[in-house]
Amino acid sequence: MKVKTILVSQPEPKVENSPYFEIQHKLKVKVDFRPFIHVEGVSAKEVRAQKIDLNNFTAIILTSKNSIDHFFRVAEEMRYKVPETMKYFCQSEAVAFYLQKYVVYRKRKIYVGQKEFADLSPLIKKYKDEKFLLPASDQLNDDVPQTLNALKVNWTPGIFYRTVMSDLSDLKDVYYDVLAFFSPTGIKSLFKNFPEFKQNDTRIAVFGSTTQKEALDHGLRIDIMAPTPDTPSMTMALEKYIQEVNKAK
Repeated sequence: MKVKTILVSQPEPKVENSPYFEIQHKLKVKVDFRPFIHVEGVSAKEVRAQKIDLNNFTAIILTSKNSIDHFFRVAEEMRYKVPETMKYFCQSEAVAFYLQKYVVYRKRKIYVGQKEFADLSPLIKKYKDEKFLLPASDQLNDDVPQTLNALKVNWTPGIFYRTVMSDLSDLKDVYYDVLAFFSPTGIKSLFKNFPEFKQNDTRIAVFGSTTQKEALDHGLRIDIMAPTPDTPSMTMALEKYIQEVNKAK
């Protein structure tokens, strides 16, 4: 069956040159965006209840833009002035670049990994005597604590925000040829909103092994998988699949 409509379970990209828009134009398909999950901040009171005192830390490990936003939000709520001596360990260049929203780059000690969390290991190991805070969500990837524990550094995880399933009730009678998922929680949100969901002819696209596992655990058939050596991104995987099925007679 040909693909004419795609629902991407993420917010619509803010950049005009997004690969999704290129797919839409190039392959003449309709691409809609709708977050199946969203993030809600945890109050400063709840952070204190985790026995976290921001004064006790000399370094912050930042894994995402959300971790940056919610660390500085909580710091402001606590009336904590982040010292210029604070060290920032950012998982990727994109995270480090976003940090400029809150700090003057040239005046701060910022250390940047390549992409994966494990890439930060040599940098963290070099400063192993620091007291690290990891502001994160309630759904922390297993590789993060495993990596930090293996380094034997003094680190504290803090839940600064939560991943919450969105209300999708308005999509009840809407049909898409492809649903694209990026996290296990996105799959859970689908079934929380639509417990009787039947896949039928709907193609399921998943990004990452944990999302794949969640989809399979819910009895879904996976038609499009990323990343792979041939298709390292979701958009590349979608484009390859659509080109194949839409040209078939």
